Amino acid sequence: MRSFSNDNGSYCCDMRGMLGFLILFLLSKKPMHGQEIAEEIARRKGERPSPGTIYPALKSLREMGFIASDEREGKTIVYTLTERGKNALRISKRRFIRTFLGVFP
Repeated sequence: MRSFSNDNGSYCCDMRGMLGFLILFLLSKKPMHGQEIAEEIARRKGERPSPGTIYPALKSLREMGFIASDEREGKTIVYTLTERGKNALRISKRRFIRTFLGVFP
């Protein structure tokens, strides 16, 4: 997943794949673990992303500072949105609206 900056230097996730955007959106609602994120994506999209898709995306978002991870109850890792992630989501929502507003009548 690539990142890019806007004019004021804020970073947000690349909108091409939409997975990063969707993960940030879901984590803006509540902290979740990877399985929970995959289940919610499956509920919304109709197909469940594989672990080989979801966990690299989570790793990338964490490395960009958009999400934080917290190990709980042994091996369960819970992801939360950081301030940088909240800013990235805000920028991404604006870009999404600007891109897709006219798509639906």
